[in-house]
Amino acid sequence: RNGCLMLLSELASKIGLEFTGSDFHVASFATLKEAASENIVYFDNPKLLNDLAQTKAGAIIISPKFKEYAPKSSQLLLSENPHLSMAYASYYFSHREFLEGTAPEISPKSFIAPSVFIGSGSRVEEGAYIMPHVTIGANVLIGKNVIIHPNVVIYDNSIIKEGCILHAGVVIGSDGFGYAHTRSGEHIKIYHSGNVILEENVEIGANSTVDKAVFGSTIIKKGTKIDNLVQIAHNCEIGQYTLLAAQVGLSGSTKLGRNVVMGGQSASAGHLEIGDFAVIAGRGGVSKSIEGGKTYGGFPLTLQSDWLKMQAKITRFFKKHN
Repeated sequence: RNGCLMLLSELASKIGLEFTGSDFHVASFATLKEAASENIVYFDNPKLLNDLAQTKAGAIIISPKFKEYAPKSSQLLLSENPHLSMAYASYYFSHREFLEGTAPEISPKSFIAPSVFIGSGSRVEEGAYIMPHVTIGANVLIGKNVIIHPNVVIYDNSIIKEGCILHAGVVIGSDGFGYAHTRSGEHIKIYHSGNVILEENVEIGANSTVDKAVFGSTIIKKGTKIDNLVQIAHNCEIGQYTLLAAQVGLSGSTKLGRNVVMGGQSASAGHLEIGDFAVIAGRGGVSKSIEGGKTYGGFPLTLQSDWLKMQAKITRFFKKHN
C-alpha cells in the first residue's frame, strides 16, 4: 500500500483476477487518455471505445466482451465487473496523507501563522498569507499572493495558483463520493489518486469543498468565484470566470464552460456539459447537457422564460378552480 510499485501479477492475485500475460511493475491508475506504459486503467463504458483503442496503458481491467477492442500492447485483467475490480485495486495505490519527510520549501517573503502544518515536499511562494490552524498536505503548491483563511485543509498534491483566496473551512482535495457495489449490496470505497488544480485568482467561500479526481485532476479555471457552502465533486472542470452561488452542487465529471452562472441551490447530475455563458436560475436542476448563452430554470430544466410562463399558468388554473 501507500502508493508503492506493485507487480501486475501480484495485484491481480490480490483482487481475485486471473493474469497470464507479461508481468511488470504498475505505478498507479490513470485515465485512458493520460495513461502511460507503467499505468493501469479500467474500461466499462462503450462510449469510450475510441479512447480504449488509443490508450497507452500497460494494463487494462476490462470485461471479456470488450477485450477485442483493447490495444495489443496492453496486458488484460478480465473482470465481469471492471468498476468493482478497480475499486478493490485502488486501495493498493492509495497513500497516507500529509506524510512528513522532505522539508517544505517556504519563501521568506510569505507569512505563515505558528499553528499552520505544511507537509513534505510542499512549496509556499512569496506573498502567500496563511492564517492559523491551516493544514497543508504533501507536495502541495501554494502560489504567489495566495490568501488562506483559518481552518482550511488542503490535501496532498493540490495546486493552488497565484492570487487565489480560500475562506475559512474550505477543504481542497478530499476523496469524492465514489463507491462500487457488490451483488450483496456492500459499498466498496474507490480510493482517489488524482488531485485538484485551482488556476489563478480563484476565490472559494467559507466551508465549500472541492473533491480530488479519481484519476487525473479536478480543475477550477482562472477567475472563477465560488460562494459559501458549495460542493464540487471529483473530476469536475469549471471554466474561466464562472460564478457559483451558495449551496450549488456539482456531481462528478460535470464540465462547465466559461462564464457560467449558477444560482443558489442549483445543481447538476454527473457526466454532462454546460455551455459557455449559460445561466442556471436558483434551484435549477441540470439533468442533461445544455448549450450555452441561454438562461435556464426549474426542474426538469427548461428555458427560464418558459418556466415562469408555466408557473403563471399553474397559478391561474388553481385560482380559477378554488
